[in-house]
Amino acid sequence: MTRLREFLKKINTKVGFSGLIRYDEPMALHTTFRVGGPADVWVQADAAVFPDYAAALLRAASAEAIPVFILGHGANLVVSDTGLRGIVLDTGGWAGVEKVSGTNAVSDIAPALRIRSGTEVDAAVEGAGALAFLAGMPASIGGAVYMNARCYGRSVSDTLIEVEILDEAFQRTIVPFRPEDYGYKKSPFQNRAVLILSATFRPEPRPPAEIWLEIEAHRQDRERKGHYRFPSAGSVFKNNRAFGKPTGQIIDELGLRGLSFGGAEVAPWHGNIIINTGTATAADIRALVEELISRVHAALGITLEPEILFV
Repeated sequence: MTRLREFLKKINTKVGFSGLIRYDEPMALHTTFRVGGPADVWVQADAAVFPDYAAALLRAASAEAIPVFILGHGANLVVSDTGLRGIVLDTGGWAGVEKVSGTNAVSDIAPALRIRSGTEVDAAVEGAGALAFLAGMPASIGGAVYMNARCYGRSVSDTLIEVEILDEAFQRTIVPFRPEDYGYKKSPFQNRAVLILSATFRPEPRPPAEIWLEIEAHRQDRERKGHYRFPSAGSVFKNNRAFGKPTGQIIDELGLRGLSFGGAEVAPWHGNIIINTGTATAADIRALVEELISRVHAALGITLEPEILFV
């Protein structure tokens, strides 16, 4: 811990840090599952310094072999009960939406929207109608781009123009959207050690009232489906069209709703949601995920692919 304190002191002095730093920070406070042990150190830089600070931090940490984990809003994440070693860089201070022009594939009818990676998705959709299908999702824009989030028949990649990243050389780089780089809940950033800084989206040419109705409909649908009744990460497994039906239906038909390990339980109302009933650990959630994979494979010969990330 002394090494990390000295390391951060050096970086913070060099860049002129402003923001929050906490040692032994419980990651359960930063994930929607509400599980996870302590991070050695959690850092959230203010927007005024974030890009320069992140570049300096990542460059120096790489040189000194100090691990850095990039955290959005923890919506698709199960952090180990033993926590995370090294530094957690929280993007939550790097939030905001701006109108831009002159980007690729944007008409003159309306400006595109550039959204910083730490922006909450549910806050962004109200200003970015093209992302209305994400309404109610408790995630960050950076996480949504990284996962190529999909719901209600649409994906982030359907409206994406370009993404700004800190690349492997810790330089700010624009990555134009290419359809071949994206797939079902796949993005090119999942295979690269980069930090997503912002994403630019096409304008939505619909009347604001129509967009607002869609946003409210999706929020209410998530409420009806029980996404917020208990801490969870929403869908646990990806859907696979080759299976012939949604994963939740597969799990339901095998009678696995209500299956539990410790404080983790398959939601009684939805087969593809695992909930924290109040006492779940990360180990409980992982054991339940592995049991579901095993039982579905034994019954049907198919292998479910988790959507949530274990770290």
